Amino acid sequence: MGCIFFDRYTWTMNAIQVLPDLLISQIAAGEVVERPASVLKELLENSLDAGAAEIQVSLESGGIARIQVEDDGDGIAREDFALALARHATSKIRSLDDLEAVGSLGFRGEALASIASVARVALTSRTHGSPHAWTLSAEGTGLTDSAVEPAARQPGTTLTVSDLYFNTPARRKFLRTEATEFGHCENVFERIALARPDAGFLLKHNGRVSAHYRVQTVGERVGAILGKEFSAASHPLEAEAGTLALRGFAGAPQAARSRADAQYFFVNGRYVRDRLLSHAVREAYADVLHGDRQPAYVLFLELDPRGVDVNVHPAKTEVRFRDSRTIHQFIFHSVKRALSPAAGQAPVAYAQIGMPGQDRNGAIVPRPAYRPFQPDLGVEQPVAAYQSLFARAAGAGAAAGEGAGTGADGTQAPAPLPQGSLQTGLPLALPHSTRPDAPPLGYALAQLHGVYILAQNEAGLVLVDMHAAHERIVYEKMRNALDAGAIQRQALLVPAMFQADSVEVATTEEQQAALDMLGFEIGVASPTTLAVRAVPASLAGGDLSALARSVLADLREFGATEALAARRDEVLSTMACHAAVRANRILSAPEMNALLREMEATERAGSCNHGRPTWYQLSMADLDRLFLRGR
Repeated sequence: MGCIFFDRYTWTMNAIQVLPDLLISQIAAGEVVERPASVLKELLENSLDAGAAEIQVSLESGGIARIQVEDDGDGIAREDFALALARHATSKIRSLDDLEAVGSLGFRGEALASIASVARVALTSRTHGSPHAWTLSAEGTGLTDSAVEPAARQPGTTLTVSDLYFNTPARRKFLRTEATEFGHCENVFERIALARPDAGFLLKHNGRVSAHYRVQTVGERVGAILGKEFSAASHPLEAEAGTLALRGFAGAPQAARSRADAQYFFVNGRYVRDRLLSHAVREAYADVLHGDRQPAYVLFLELDPRGVDVNVHPAKTEVRFRDSRTIHQFIFHSVKRALSPAAGQAPVAYAQIGMPGQDRNGAIVPRPAYRPFQPDLGVEQPVAAYQSLFARAAGAGAAAGEGAGTGADGTQAPAPLPQGSLQTGLPLALPHSTRPDAPPLGYALAQLHGVYILAQNEAGLVLVDMHAAHERIVYEKMRNALDAGAIQRQALLVPAMFQADSVEVATTEEQQAALDMLGFEIGVASPTTLAVRAVPASLAGGDLSALARSVLADLREFGATEALAARRDEVLSTMACHAAVRANRILSAPEMNALLREMEATERAGSCNHGRPTWYQLSMADLDRLFLRGR
C-alpha cells in the first residue's frame, strides 16, 4: 500500500468497503442538518405536507436542547412506523414522473433519518381512523416493529428532537449562542408561516410564546410578520400569463432597507434563494431605487411543477427553471408594472389578496389559457400641452379645468406671496362631485414654505414634494428621449465657464462620446477652465456649472462608455436632480396644476429617483380623526 502526502497530513489508501448505515446517515446529516433551524424547517414542511391546519412549535435553548413540533395533520399509520425514520423512505413520490413534478415540500426521504443519526428523536402519531396513537424513540436508524408502542394523542403527529449533535461533539462546537440559534429558527418559522397563511402557527421558546399567527389572508399574514410600515408602503401585485402566476406585495421605494433582510420569494409555496429571481426583481426596481438600498418584497410564483427542478440542492432552497428567460421577463415586467401605478391611483385593499391559486374568497381558480405576459403598462404619456412644465403656464392652468387659475368672476388669480409663506385665498373653483374624469391628484390649493404643494382631490388633501415630483418627471422624459435617441440639445449663446481641476479636465477630454450621448457639449477653454456650450434642452434653466461637475464626477466613477451604459440611469438621476425645480421657488396656481397633471401622466411618479415619496394622501377620515370630529 502506498501513501499520499499533503503538507503535514498523510492518508493511507485502504481497501474499498461499504460504510455503516449510521455513518451514511451522519454524512447525509452534514448536508441536511446544518443547525437547529434546519431541523425545524424539515419538521414544519412534513407537517404541512401532512395537511396540518394548526402547528405548534416548542424550542429550548434555541433549539439545541429540544425542538418539538405538534400538528393536526393526517398522521402516520401503525404499519409505517418502522419506515418512518429509515433512509430514502417516503410517501410523497413513487416514480420518476413524480420526482419531475414534485408538488410537496419534502420528497427526498432523508430528513428524519439524518436527524435521528445526530439527535435523540421521539415520534408520536395517530391517523384519523386509528383508535389510539403510536410512539417510538430512536437514536439512529434500523428500527423494528418492536420499538413501536401504544400512546395517547389526538389525530396528528408530535415529533421531538432532543440533544442535537449529542454523538458528534465536533459538530456541536460549531453551533452559536442560544440567542443566535433561536434567531435562525425564528426566521425559518416566519418564512414558512408567510408561505401558508391558511394554517395557524404558534412558536414557544423556553416556555414563552414568541409568535402566534391565526389563519389569515396573505395580506394579513404579511402585515403581521413584516409590520405595519411595510403594509402601508407596498404595492399589491397580481399577474398571470398562461401557467405562470405571480402574487404578493412589492415594497415601495421608501420601504427599502440597508440590508436584504425583507426579501421573500416563494416558488410553488417553497421559500427559495435564487439569483435569477432576485436579479429580475432588482432590475424592476432599477428606475426607482438607486445606490445600495435593498427593496423589500413578498412574492409568490406559481407555475407547472414540471417547469421547475427543486432537486438541485440538499436544503431545497435553490431551484432551476426549464425556461429561465421567460420566468425572468415575466417577473421583471410584473413587478415593474406594480411599481408604476398612475399618480393618485388607489391601491388594492391590502388584506384582500388571496392565496396563490385562489381567489379572494379562498376558492381554487383555474389557470387561464396562455396569453402574452408583456401587455401595455397602462400609463399615459405626457400630453403635448406639458412638453415643458412651465411653458404656457397660464394656458395650462386654464386647461386644467374648473377655473384653476382664475376667480369665479373670471379675474386673474393673485400674484404669489413672498418666499416662505403659505399661499391662501386663491379663488380656485375646485370640484366636489364624484366625476369619473376628476384628476386623481386634484387641484392646487396653495404652496407651503416654497417646498410643498397642497391640493384637494376627491378623497381629501394631497401633499406634494414639488422638487421630488419634478425630479421624477424630468428623469422619465430624459430616459425616454435617450432610449429613442432624440435628446434635444440647446446651444448656449454665452458658454458657462467654470474652474476645473486636472481630473475634471482629463475626464472631459476622455469622455467626449459619453457627453455627446447625454446631450452635453463641454470643451476645454484653458488648462484650468471648462466651457459648457450646449446642454439637454430640459436642463437649460439649471445651474449649469454644478450640473457639469456632477456629470463629470459620474463619468469619472463609472469609467468607459460601456460602464456608463450599465449605470446610465444613475447618471440621468443626477442630471434630473439638478434640473428639478428647487425648494423656495414660488409657483403660481397654473404652474402647480401643471405639475400635478404631469405627475398623473408620468410612470413611477409616486417616488423620486432616490426612492423618496413624492406625494401623500390625507383622506377626510384622517383629517376628522386628527381634529376629533364626530367624538
